[in-house]
Amino acid sequence: MGLAAGFDKNCELLNSLACFGFGFIEGGTVTALGQEGNPKPRIFRLKKEEALINCLGFNNLGAEKVGDHLKKRANPKIPIGINIGKSKSAALEDAAKDYLFSFEKLYPFANYFTINVSSPNTPRLRELQNDLLPLLSKLQEKNQELSNLMKQNLKPLFVKIAPDLSIADLEQISRICIKAKITGIIAANTTVSREGIENIPTLEGGVSGKLLETKSTQIVRHLYKMVGKELVIIGVGGIFSAEDAYKKIKAGASLVQIYTGWVYQGPCLVQQINQGLVSLLEKDGFKNIQEAVGIEA
Repeated sequence: MGLAAGFDKNCELLNSLACFGFGFIEGGTVTALGQEGNPKPRIFRLKKEEALINCLGFNNLGAEKVGDHLKKRANPKIPIGINIGKSKSAALEDAAKDYLFSFEKLYPFANYFTINVSSPNTPRLRELQNDLLPLLSKLQEKNQELSNLMKQNLKPLFVKIAPDLSIADLEQISRICIKAKITGIIAANTTVSREGIENIPTLEGGVSGKLLETKSTQIVRHLYKMVGKELVIIGVGGIFSAEDAYKKIKAGASLVQIYTGWVYQGPCLVQQINQGLVSLLEKDGFKNIQEAVGIEA
């Protein structure tokens, strides 16, 4: 049970957040250049739908300042991921250079990295999903270079995708991730769809929460059918209970993340889900989570 990116954008709360029972935490999204994000107000609750709309726009201090901060602190004793995205001011053709800057600055402080190409709040960012191989290949080259320099293993890389992709898009991205030796896929980011919202507000941004639960689980299932165990799948979107997390696992997720569910359900949700998963596994006769991964795919 991990915390999804977006909650601790500048990686300032990692030690405090670890106390809530998370198994891993993902900080960010961090961009090469510091940026204020979109004008406020920029995050809204849809209480009836148990959802959020956010149009934050990667507000963060920038990779250099986040790295300086992390130098001064010891990470908690759980895996820490750092989610990196494209600076708003960087042209699409310069995206690889922009990501590489953040990747290199933050490399010593992360157990894994997530390549965010799916936020709807940075203009044209999602277009990177159309041709990921050049970006991922350059990141893996740098990964190899830095791991050799630091005499470490390669850092696992994940790609965070949008929930609004077609099956053909998912197949293409899966093939590219395998070719580039990416560790896995995080499914999924916020959706631009307004389906299921009773009184649709005239707000830009991505929708998260309960409205995303079914769609993201379907994507996890499709991905698992396509890649089996060739890629690690992290399921995220609409997890409010142990039952929700279990659906993602049985669809093919080896790991799950929460954000909006934690906002609505409160700080005890992590422990409740962990305890609930133990009961659900025992009920179905499984000895561990891995035995349940993908059984309904």
